[in-house]
Amino acid sequence: MSNELADIRVFLKLIPPFDLLPDPLLDTVVKEISICYLRKQEDLPPDELSAETLFVLRKGALSYYSADNELLGMFSETDICTLYCHAQTSIDIRLCSNEDTLLYALPYPALQEILHDFPDVIAFFEHSAEQRLHKKMTRVNEAAIISSSLMNTPITHFYHTPVASIDHRSTIQEAAISMTEQGYSCLIILEEDNFIGIVTDKDIRRRCVAEGLSLKQPISDIITKNPTTIDVNSSAYDALMVMTGKHIHHLPVTNQGKLEGMLTVTDLMNYEGQHAVNLTSIIHKATTVNELAKISTMLPKLQIRMAKLGTTADHVGKSISAITMAFTIRLIEMAEKLLGPPPVPYAWLAAGSQARQEQLAHSDQDNALIISDDMKPEDQTWFFDLATFVSDGLAACGFIYCPGDIMATNQRWRQPQKIWHRYFDEWVNTPSSAALLNASIFFDLTTVYGDSSLLENVRYEMLEKTKRSTMFIAHLSKNALRLKPPLGFFRDFVLKHDGENKSVLDLKHNGIAPIVDLARIYALTEGISSTNTITRLQKAAGTRSLTKESAANLIAAYEFISMLRMQNQSMRMQNNKKPNNFLPPKALSKLEREHLKDAFKVIKTMQDVRQSSY
Repeated sequence: MSNELADIRVFLKLIPPFDLLPDPLLDTVVKEISICYLRKQEDLPPDELSAETLFVLRKGALSYYSADNELLGMFSETDICTLYCHAQTSIDIRLCSNEDTLLYALPYPALQEILHDFPDVIAFFEHSAEQRLHKKMTRVNEAAIISSSLMNTPITHFYHTPVASIDHRSTIQEAAISMTEQGYSCLIILEEDNFIGIVTDKDIRRRCVAEGLSLKQPISDIITKNPTTIDVNSSAYDALMVMTGKHIHHLPVTNQGKLEGMLTVTDLMNYEGQHAVNLTSIIHKATTVNELAKISTMLPKLQIRMAKLGTTADHVGKSISAITMAFTIRLIEMAEKLLGPPPVPYAWLAAGSQARQEQLAHSDQDNALIISDDMKPEDQTWFFDLATFVSDGLAACGFIYCPGDIMATNQRWRQPQKIWHRYFDEWVNTPSSAALLNASIFFDLTTVYGDSSLLENVRYEMLEKTKRSTMFIAHLSKNALRLKPPLGFFRDFVLKHDGENKSVLDLKHNGIAPIVDLARIYALTEGISSTNTITRLQKAAGTRSLTKESAANLIAAYEFISMLRMQNQSMRMQNNKKPNNFLPPKALSKLEREHLKDAFKVIKTMQDVRQSSY
């Protein structure tokens, strides 16, 4: 091989997907290459080359235009131009050099023949950015399912059968004796062989002993009726999410609606040591803030472990969010024990990434309180003390105070329900810059503890308004589009240079946040109450706001960028560095950089669509 061909071979070996080819096959490809020179403002392809040609840019730059002479995009060094691989696709495209340019030209039919046994390489040339991204995330999700033990294990490996049960007419004392004799912490309650409820040892302590009820009263007086159940075909991970989300430790298993068995937290703990369910159980048993603070040091370890297992960012976010919820609930329980019972019903709310179930280890706090309209002025002290205790406790556990003071300790975010109704009315009807900022925070809310109907009533009325308010949606869209993906015109990354974070990508603000904002806009437009970004996109798919294809593209982009962010944070924590959202492109492989560019291209496309709609 001549020196010139050897130089070309070294160059191609660095460019995906040519880097996937074995050396002998790459040598064959190189021999098919023709060198093409273009002077500034000269069109491509030259007359002497076949129309069906793949070009690789060695030096220079190219712009391509539509039939109306609209600039569609640009290519720079190491980019692969597939616009002329198929003659029929290049009819309405004109490619022109911006400067003196050197290209390598490969006859595409010959290349297809050489790479006959490498369909993935050919697919790279044939597929769009969206298709390549979909394929990448399909492989990632499949690998995550294979590698994660709980996600890949059916609950049939865990639950116990037959289930210990007792008739609903039995006394509380008889139920307690039955639990003790059988060594169970719960019983299923039957009425004429029909499953009507469940009672646990905790129910007997809290609903009977603590309330001073007679042990001779029927057990039906203290049971949980119509408890949450799970289907026998579900995975252990499904059970984990139900248990952590509902804050329960016993989960009846059903088969076609019939009781099949009982699954407990202990069953999962024994199988999956340092997992979310284990931490949640330990949190529930803590009696002091100091104990909770010690437990919280396990959160980074959990995230690192899940990242190493190949768990998807979506599952990591849901697990970490569930654990944060467990910390918050335990702190509220401690506060109520210290302060006494609440004077009126209330709901402790989480906002931001926790509300969307997208939180990573030790994020900052975003919380608020909705209080019953029956609250009296003198009740404010109780709720301020509650907010202070919980927020300080979360800070002790590594969840730093919100820099923007979006916390229940701020009286503005600790208000009766009627005030929250007024807030949302003002934000929707008068979309000022401050209102739009608040909308980006408080339109993602979830109830962590307390009376969930307080929030649901506010949310329902808010969604009825946003569905009808085109002016609000237009202002929200304009505000959201200020965050742009960091992709320059040459498809190179636009990097930040901020203090210690030199030449980095801000994955959160320029990658994840734009998709979160778009998903929120679709949800508010269509009256979708969900807060999770992927769920919002799935529910908006096929509506007037979002096509099914566009929804799938955004989900793939969101999953890929979130995966990179999670892996980067986990790597930093493993190296005893503070996690952040900044990623140096040099830390990525060439192929990962191409996939990231594809993800940013999807965001830009959907932002352009949104911009044209208002």
